[in-house]
Amino acid sequence: MAAAPVIGLKVQILKASTDREIDAAFVNLVQEQTGALLVGNDPFFNNRIDRVIALAARNAIPTMYWTREFVSAGGLISYGTSLTEHYRQVGLYTSRILKGEKPIDLPVQQFTKLELNINLKTAKALGPEIPPQLLALADEVIE
Repeated sequence: MAAAPVIGLKVQILKASTDREIDAAFVNLVQEQTGALLVGNDPFFNNRIDRVIALAARNAIPTMYWTREFVSAGGLISYGTSLTEHYRQVGLYTSRILKGEKPIDLPVQQFTKLELNINLKTAKALGPEIPPQLLALADEVIE
């Protein structure tokens, strides 16, 4: 965040833990003429994917998310781990615990594979041009 002012950018951190706060955050983003949004990794947003995507689209704010589920639902771009893989790991750990392993004996898992996903349909609607170099690096491009 310290580098942002050096390159002429303003970083604004908004928090939302209710639907009303999500709406208020987007009102603020529009008032501030925000050029882009990064939605942080928070389970709260997992049940509000459609709402966040709709608000970003309605307000023409290019938005980056932490998981491909947002891009599959119409979001612009994501870079992060897979929710599907998270849930798969939870199932595997639950199985091990139910078979008698002690949770304290299970190793801590850290995901090492990150996915870059881009929705070109959304990009065309919002206006930002996605460089070919970035498209070439993407794990998935939705057209």
